[in-house]
Amino acid sequence: TFHEPRKRGGCGNGHFWGGKGTAAGPDLSRLARLNPRGIKTAIMATRTQYVQAVKTKAGETFPGFEKSKTDKIVEYFDLSKQPPQLRKFEKVEISGTQDNSSWKHPAEAAGYTSEQLADILSYLRFASYGDTKGVTAEEVE
Repeated sequence: TFHEPRKRGGCGNGHFWGGKGTAAGPDLSRLARLNPRGIKTAIMATRTQYVQAVKTKAGETFPGFEKSKTDKIVEYFDLSKQPPQLRKFEKVEISGTQDNSSWKHPAEAAGYTSEQLADILSYLRFASYGDTKGVTAEEVE
């Protein structure tokens, strides 16, 4: 499920892990040590501190995750594309950013079951710090 690039909600579409995927989203290894319900809350969040509504002076608005910024250039991953597309703008091309009010994390939109989320969390924990206990569906409910 994590690295299924064509599957809607496949984590590898927005996160880089194990040498695969797109480094658009935050590093998931930091989430792996949270309790399962905490991780589920983060995965299912529809609004995050990372995603902004980016508006260009050309009139386009898209959900974006800022990758880098200099005095003149800003790069965003355009999350309206699957996988997210890296876009580069001169700062003067951006008319503004604001809190995201419409983008949904693909995992939330995909409607994962508790069992599927438990599998994803088990994978994150194992890959992050070697946890072999795993996570049960009851722990994420």
